Amino acid sequence: MPNCFRLTHRVQFCDTDMAGIVHFANFFRYMEATEQGFLRTLGYSVHSLADDGHGFGFPRVSVSCDFRAPLRFEDEFEVQLLVREIKEKSLRYEFVFRKLGDEPPVEVARGSITTVCVTVDEETGRMRAIPVPEGLVSQLEVAAEE
Repeated sequence: MPNCFRLTHRVQFCDTDMAGIVHFANFFRYMEATEQGFLRTLGYSVHSLADDGHGFGFPRVSVSCDFRAPLRFEDEFEVQLLVREIKEKSLRYEFVFRKLGDEPPVEVARGSITTVCVTVDEETGRMRAIPVPEGLVSQLEVAAEE
C-alpha cells in the first residue's frame, strides 16, 4: 500500500524572487503538484467524480512549511509526500523537500497539508464534508515516523 510518493521538480526562473531564491509561496505549489501526482497514481484527483456521479474534492484546511535552506533557479529537487494521518473525512500529508545534486541530498524544507473530503450540496451550493472514498482509503497506509 502506498504511504510515500516522490516527484522531482526543477526551479523555474519565474519561481524566484528578487534575491534569486524560490519565493516561499511556491513551496505550497510544489506540495500541491506532488499531491496531485500521488493521487493520479491511485486513480484519483483533488477533484473527482464518485461512483454515483457526484463530484468531490479535497480543499485544504491547514497548510504549513518550515524552511531550512534556499533553492535557486535551475536547482533540481525532490518532494517526498508521506501519508501521516487517515481519518474518516480527512487526510494529512507531510512533504520533505530535498535539493538533488549533492551527496547526500540536502533537506531544504518540510511542509504539511491537511485536506478534507467534501462535496457541494446541490440544494444550498455549500460544501459539506463526506467520508474519504473507500476505494482511496483502501490504497493508503500511514507512513512510519522517521
